[in-house]
Amino acid sequence: MVSQTARDRRRETEPTSVAAQWLEKAVVACLFLFVAFAPHSIAVTQTAWLLGMLFWVMRFAFYPRPRVYRTPIDYALLGFFILTGISSFLSYEPFVSIGKLRAASLFTIVYLFAENIPSRRVIQSLALTLVASCSIGVLYVAGERIVGRGIKLGIVAENSPLTAAAWSGARPFGFSHREPEPMPIRSGDTVLEVDGKPVRHLEELANALTAGPDRASVKIFRAEWVPTLTVPRGRLLPGTTAQEQLGVSGWSTGRDWRASGFYGHYVSYAEVLQLIIALAVGMFVSLPVKRSWHGGLLLLAIAGLGCALALTVTRAPWLAFLVSTSVIFLLGAGRKAILIGGVLAIPLILAGLFILQQKRNVGFLDRTDQSTTWRETVWHDGYGLLTSNPRHLLIGVGMDSIKAHWREWGLFDGGRLPIGHMHSNLLQIALERGIPALIVWLLFLGIYARMLWRLARNPAINAINNWVERGVVLGALGGLCGFFTSGVVHYNWGDSEVVMIFYCIVGLTLALERKVKEAA
Repeated sequence: MVSQTARDRRRETEPTSVAAQWLEKAVVACLFLFVAFAPHSIAVTQTAWLLGMLFWVMRFAFYPRPRVYRTPIDYALLGFFILTGISSFLSYEPFVSIGKLRAASLFTIVYLFAENIPSRRVIQSLALTLVASCSIGVLYVAGERIVGRGIKLGIVAENSPLTAAAWSGARPFGFSHREPEPMPIRSGDTVLEVDGKPVRHLEELANALTAGPDRASVKIFRAEWVPTLTVPRGRLLPGTTAQEQLGVSGWSTGRDWRASGFYGHYVSYAEVLQLIIALAVGMFVSLPVKRSWHGGLLLLAIAGLGCALALTVTRAPWLAFLVSTSVIFLLGAGRKAILIGGVLAIPLILAGLFILQQKRNVGFLDRTDQSTTWRETVWHDGYGLLTSNPRHLLIGVGMDSIKAHWREWGLFDGGRLPIGHMHSNLLQIALERGIPALIVWLLFLGIYARMLWRLARNPAINAINNWVERGVVLGALGGLCGFFTSGVVHYNWGDSEVVMIFYCIVGLTLALERKVKEAA
């Protein structure tokens, strides 16, 4: 009987057809397309994922068929997906939950990377491409901030036509009113659009409110909120200038919104930045000669990514960054570097608290902050729903079934809070998929963390010429700790932009772990 080892050797010595070689190259090209666009475009990234999966499946039609390698996380990750599927089929809204399995199937990104990377050099190139692409994207954030957006109003007079603004949507963070109500545009607000068209000068705003339909639709930015209000037309004050007609004393170009990069939301961007900064910090810590062009480029990338993260003004990813960087320094740096890093962290933390106070008017731990009380409300309601029925504890209520049954379950303060999710990975997974699924998910993270820990201590990784690989391992472990930390108060596991990059990094490190074992 032919042994498995003999079959593997025979497979490796068999000639590979031209079609198979092209398919393998196509898969690798898709991996590079994935990491190049993952920090910017979910559409291109998912296209790269689907094409890569297609080419990989097609590759099995040609001899010798590619070998499929086992990884340390297989049982936990596949078990979590199976439990998610069971929960979806037994959901209160099975058609909705089953439709969400497409997003759950993103876990195949792990295997697309882990099984198809041909060499350690490709692993290094993919990791560097991911960091470089995200760093280049920071230029867009900087340029957007320099150019500015909208009109930041100075002092708005009490008789200004802008004070007649009203708002008719569901307000966030526990406001009790649902009916249309007066909501004056006030001093310090930034007017972004009128009737869907951007405005950049006060004259444009005055002209837009002069004539037309009875009320204009005006989008503004206020602290962390971007509501769309209605303002009556034809009520301009007497005067010859736009400031006199609008009753506004002074204005400037708006530059105080929260950075979101090319994404639609600042939280997604912040979570992605945290994962990729961890890779850059890991590489810098692992670099044997810091005073080199490699070190200069990595420092520049870390500084740019850190500034972009600061401009998101998002507390949980800030804390995640602090946790991930601390883990990386403790595991990979010497005592002197740890001491220097600790000293440098103090002004950075103080600067972050200052930015938070200036941009959002809240402290880091602020019980009066409406987003904090909002979370406390949904956590209380979600925990009550989870423990109200043994079925919920075992298999959950099903993914996204909350959106159809929130009224009967008494969630989201009767609809006065935004209807969405539980703002915590732990509670959301338990509520939607059951406690067993949560346990398996935690096992997956724990097994993966143990693998990274062992890999980081492997002498083959710690060789001087392998600093990129060691940096990837340290960055992945630090990013994992940060990802989990942020996930205590954010549902970042349900954010496709974030989880795709997380899965990509998992796949890179699994491929590296296999290559190191093969070289031993």
